[in-house]
This record gives sequence, structure tokens and C-alpha cells, in this order.
Amino acid sequence: MDEFELIDRFFSRPTLFDNVKIGIGDDGAVLKTRSDQDLVVVTDTLVEGVHFFSEISPADLGHKTLAVNLSDLAAMGAEPDWALLNLVLPAADSKWLEELSIGFFSLADRYNVTLVGGDTSYGPLSLTVTAGGWVPQGQALCRSGARNGDLIYVSGTVGDAALGLQLLSGPDDCLSDRKNRVIERLRRPEPRTLLGKSLRPWATAAIDLSDGLAADLAHV
Repeated sequence: MDEFELIDRFFSRPTLFDNVKIGIGDDGAVLKTRSDQDLVVVTDTLVEGVHFFSEISPADLGHKTLAVNLSDLAAMGAEPDWALLNLVLPAADSKWLEELSIGFFSLADRYNVTLVGGDTSYGPLSLTVTAGGWVPQGQALCRSGARNGDLIYVSGTVGDAALGLQLLSGPDDCLSDRKNRVIERLRRPEPRTLLGKSLRPWATAAIDLSDGLAADLAHV
């Protein structure tokens, strides 16, 4: 199938929110702005063999591709709004694409995110999402806001995704219930959107810890 058939079959959906004036199907999307808020834009690329194994289910991959971007928006204190999806595919597999879109849209619907456009091409498998969200003017949580003497807080448990990766690529010496939980954290990370929004009045800075606690603290 060609690019337009692929988009129309798996990724084109009616626009449910009035924030999108023109969505998928034109040369570009036209979105409404919010006069009292700042727009936060993030992007992430996932490449097969670098960020995920080929064995990952397409539904999990669709979820993860969007989730890592929503997590970046959450770290800025932003409420997600829209997304662009760029796909580089080795081949157009209908069943694979259907499951990918299910994983992507199931998460998008939970956070009221509208897919407004994107691109497709053929080559080694990779997925890029660019996502936008809104934060009240002047309230974005920036890494540069940290000050000497600030206390450091971490939400959730540190290292679950790294342990999940280790278990998938090495010896299986973990209890089954623990193994399933950490692999789920690797394949289906959960954005902390509500937490990010609630921290706006209190936090001086925030950062997503996808690169690990020690590495990311050095960026604050």
C-alpha cells in the first residue's frame, strides 16, 4: 500500500476536539492557540535494536512511542494536546500496523491527545513522535530552575526499566511476578502527567529520568 492508503487506513480518525482546525490529510495541521498559556513541544525517536528489541509487540511499541513523549511533557508540567507520528518501516504489514495504531491510540485517548499529522517512509524500523502540550504562562518546569539547597524527590521506583532490559537480554534469574512488572515498565511506561501538573506551584525544576537517575541529575 502507498503512504496515503497506510495513513487513511490506520491513522486517520475524526477530530474529536475543537483545538484542531485542520488535521491529518492536508500539507500541514492548523491548531488553535491558547492566549494565556505557553506551548511546550517535545520529540523522541525510537530505533529498533537501540531503543527496543524486535520481539516487542507492535501494540507495546505504539504505546511506548507516545508515552516517552508524554513523559517529557509531564516533566515540564505540561498538559498534552497533540502529536505527530513519523514511521520508517521495512515493509507495510497490515496486521502489525493495526496493532501499532491500537497501542498508540489507546494511550492517546486516555490523555486526550490528537494525532494531527506525520510521515511514512521505508527503511530500517524507527518511529519518531513530536508532541505538544500547554502550560500556564511562566509555569513550565525547567531544568535550569534548580537552586543550591533544593531537595531532590523521585517519583516511582528507580531502575525498573533498566532491570527489565537486563532480564530480556541476559539470564532469567528473577521471580516471575517481579520480572513481568519490570518488563511492563520497560515496554509500557506510564506518563506522570497529573503529577507534573500538580508540581507547578511547588517544584523549582523537574526532569524525566529515562536516561537514569545519575545521568539525568547531571543535567539539572
